[in-house]
Amino acid sequence: QVQLVESGGGLVQTGGSLRLACVYPGRFRTYATAWFRQAPGKDREFVAAISWSGDRTPYPDFVQGRFTISREYAENTMYLQMNDLNPEDPGVYSCAAGLTVATLSPSYSRWGQGTQVTVAS
Repeated sequence: QVQLVESGGGLVQTGGSLRLACVYPGRFRTYATAWFRQAPGKDREFVAAISWSGDRTPYPDFVQGRFTISREYAENTMYLQMNDLNPEDPGVYSCAAGLTVATLSPSYSRWGQGTQVTVAS
């Protein structure tokens, strides 16, 4: 049963922006949540995470300054604002929830089905 639902993916030109959203059940309100992505033929990779309180938001080096993760607690929604997208960014972006902030996917026990991001050069 899918418990997290992503939206906001699509086709964008190089240099463009997208805002992804992930709606999660209220019982995950105190969970850490995160975004991962997977391109065809590649391993899933960490994109961003946010603690339940919002005080920790780790990012990998390749998104620093371009992507911003946030949460709207009243709406049980997590967002990923992606700016300056480039041809290295396409993939299926999935949100995940877990007990603690982590950069490794096995740390997250709940996953959405993902939303496709495509960047045209």
